[in-house]
Amino acid sequence: MSDPASPAPQPDLRILSSRVYRGPNVWHYEKAIHLVVDLGVLEDFPTNLLPGFADALVERLPGLAAHSCSRGRRGGFVERLHEGTWLGHVAEHVALQLQQAVGHDMRRGKTRQVKGERGRYNLIYAYYDESVGLAAGELAVALVNDLVAPDPAFDFAAELESFIVRGERTAFGPSTQAIVDEAVSRDIPWIRLNTSSLVQLGQGVHAQRIRATMTSKTPSVAVDIAGNKELTLTLLAAAGLPVPRSKAVRTVEDAVRLASRTGFPVVLKPLDGNHGRGVMLDLADEDEVRAAFAVAYEESRGGWVMVESFITGRDYRCLVIGGRIAAIAERVPAHVVGDGSSTVTELVERTNADPRRGVGHEKVLTRITVDDAAVALVAEQGLAMDEVPAAGQTVQLTLTGNMSTGGISIDRTFEAHPENVEIAEEAARVVGLDIAGIDFIAPDITQPVRETGGAICEVNAAPGFRMHTHPTEGDPQYVAKPVIDMLFPPGTPSRIPIIAVTGTNGKTTTSRMIAHIFKGIGRKVGMTSTDGVVVDERLLIRSDASGPRSAKMVLQNPRVDFAVFEVARGGILREGLGYERNDVGVVLNVQPDHLGLRGIDTVEQLADVKAVVVEAVPRNGFAVLNADDPLVRAMRRKCSGRVVWFTLAEPGSEIRESVDDHCRRGGRAVVLEHSDLGDMIVVLEGQRKMQLAWTHLLPATFGGRATMNVQNAMAAAAAAFAAGASLHDIRQGLRTFSTSYYLSPGRLNEVTVEGRTVIVDYCHNAPGMRMLGDFVDKTADQLAAASDLGRVTRIGVISTAGDRRDDDMRELGHIAAQHFDVVVVREDDALRGRTRGEVAGLVTEGARTAMAEGARCRQLETVLDEIDATRHAIARSNSGDLIIICVDRHAAVMAELESYGRQAQPGVNRESEGTGYAVADPDFVPPAP
Repeated sequence: MSDPASPAPQPDLRILSSRVYRGPNVWHYEKAIHLVVDLGVLEDFPTNLLPGFADALVERLPGLAAHSCSRGRRGGFVERLHEGTWLGHVAEHVALQLQQAVGHDMRRGKTRQVKGERGRYNLIYAYYDESVGLAAGELAVALVNDLVAPDPAFDFAAELESFIVRGERTAFGPSTQAIVDEAVSRDIPWIRLNTSSLVQLGQGVHAQRIRATMTSKTPSVAVDIAGNKELTLTLLAAAGLPVPRSKAVRTVEDAVRLASRTGFPVVLKPLDGNHGRGVMLDLADEDEVRAAFAVAYEESRGGWVMVESFITGRDYRCLVIGGRIAAIAERVPAHVVGDGSSTVTELVERTNADPRRGVGHEKVLTRITVDDAAVALVAEQGLAMDEVPAAGQTVQLTLTGNMSTGGISIDRTFEAHPENVEIAEEAARVVGLDIAGIDFIAPDITQPVRETGGAICEVNAAPGFRMHTHPTEGDPQYVAKPVIDMLFPPGTPSRIPIIAVTGTNGKTTTSRMIAHIFKGIGRKVGMTSTDGVVVDERLLIRSDASGPRSAKMVLQNPRVDFAVFEVARGGILREGLGYERNDVGVVLNVQPDHLGLRGIDTVEQLADVKAVVVEAVPRNGFAVLNADDPLVRAMRRKCSGRVVWFTLAEPGSEIRESVDDHCRRGGRAVVLEHSDLGDMIVVLEGQRKMQLAWTHLLPATFGGRATMNVQNAMAAAAAAFAAGASLHDIRQGLRTFSTSYYLSPGRLNEVTVEGRTVIVDYCHNAPGMRMLGDFVDKTADQLAAASDLGRVTRIGVISTAGDRRDDDMRELGHIAAQHFDVVVVREDDALRGRTRGEVAGLVTEGARTAMAEGARCRQLETVLDEIDATRHAIARSNSGDLIIICVDRHAAVMAELESYGRQAQPGVNRESEGTGYAVADPDFVPPAP
């Protein structure tokens, strides 16, 4: 209840931020809009404390009465309004109902308070079109505020009409929508490629495109033929099909002479027209031809006008798809029927008030336009627009039956004579169209046109579907079905396999391993990672490409038949996943990194973000999970498919026993088994136990010393096995994958610089430094055993990103000091909100604390610039030493390292020597070979 001293309700509801999720996200399995709103003083006024609010809201939007809300029954939301609910929740329901008003059947939504912030709420609701969904949220907030405190300047009726018009303009036309709906019903993914009707159906190599009713299979030459009416009729006549006598002319005098020779009545139409524009029918003499020529000529883009013999009969549209008749509609020209009391103008207005009628092709029927031609036609029938026709009298307003001029359609699909069906199908074959609209003029479609005197007057490319899917009379025909059958015959795939990899550390290396395995099988792999977008081992874009837009780019590529996506938490939080689902979802680990950003403050919250990849696994898919990480292990409850474990746990341990029990019940796992000969990666499936590879024989593991890459290799093997790769192919892929710069730039790249062993790695957080430190210890021990001195100096060049927490930076320095003799602290060029030297100071602080506790480090130095720090580490080391350089710009660092021991040539950038590339940009990334 509100405090008596509290202020009166004010229209304080406002949107603080908005975000569009274009795929599965932390809030829902499907795309959604996320608004953060502030209620202000309205936090103290739930709906039961706002007299009349509920009734006024339902009066404005009657559809809200059907909302079930949490009650699970019709009217549940209205009950909540009267009992009392907060206005953020109300705005969510209003946004959904507004989308219903434009035909978007959206019903999913939720409202949750922002943790720890009074009066602020997360509003999440489904959308179909992004711009419409966002506009719905804005109008919902405006309506709620107006109901709290009416604003004379706010006209909801006008705002709603404007919103509906906007929705109709961005919506697909009836034809495109019918095809998309049919694709969705068959689980065929689709991507809208522009703001109009260009749509991709399917993914990668399986993709097909449509633009309205033109498809990837529509021959351009057939479209050109159909666009030339004279050529079309000439070809049809040559094939023995019934067509009117016709010829194209350029002048009015030629038209008059040809009409006289053809014999009146005649038809004039533009040679390259469409939608019935400029078509003049039943011209009985030379004067009518002269008058009609100007109209037809005006609509002709090329300046040619067709003169045809006039065929008497009804207007039929035969739709041919893939060579077979799909539907037949009789098109009735726009008209009104008198009632004995209304004028022609009033009858037209009443007809146009039909909610099925709209402007152009936005609705299933088009509004009738009263132009000069319509007025003249009415006059020919002995009426004026302000006169009252007799009851039952039909008043024609156009002569052509096109839907775009206000005509109606009557379904005649199952009434046509078989001979007429054959003629229409043959006409489509002659022109060469996969989808064709054959215009018949015939006294009766149930009788053979060769006997009754009918003829084909046009063949249309990209014919509209709405007269068939939404006939004014008769049953609708599901003409989108044969279109999808033609593009995706039964048994034809529409999706490519998708493997998504997430985790705090190891994502990029694991993704590259998986891509390398399937490249060896012969697949054209599209991969996204923090280094860029790679298709078939060719770098297309160099950037951090671990977000949804990069995934969409891969799915649009017509060469890709297999996708591997590195999925970062930032992309999930920003836009969700860039696809509907992944066949295999891999979660490597969840460690305390990136905390304090975008509302993620705890490692448990971070795990919820990473788990979106697991939630996107379908029932026939697999989640590859790290059994050694408790947060990842808990994600099994969110998986709809099957779980594949991977673990480094020792046999007999609690984790290993659990994994073995999982396999005994028919599950899968990848485990590590130890012996005197080394560690063996083993694949378990049910009772089967299959040896895969010795870890020390995999180049990426550095003889088994790089435990992080042993783990990454196990995850990659599990993912590849789940995706259908054979053990032989997996084994071969892992044996040929190395951490060379060209296969894995910036990840454990080893080079020798004047006798020094230098490792370049992207390590940038405390958990990664802990794993890297273990590798440093093992590698240093091996180098020391081979050294004449029996020891080596370990030098580490370290840094982290400026958007990490202060304690995370200190922890990084603290861990590094335990493994290196010398620590050189540098900084990235992008400070991410920090001042120059601040990051280095915090990392140094952590290292000093470790040194005071007796850590290994004996010397701590700061060199802020990355290249200068690299040069400094080389300069202060000796032959035989071990140097680890944690990089940000790995290309520039590798170029610098390769330049050592070579004489610089005049005019050559020293940083580019040894790479084989003239590097003007120090951030240049050489393409994969």
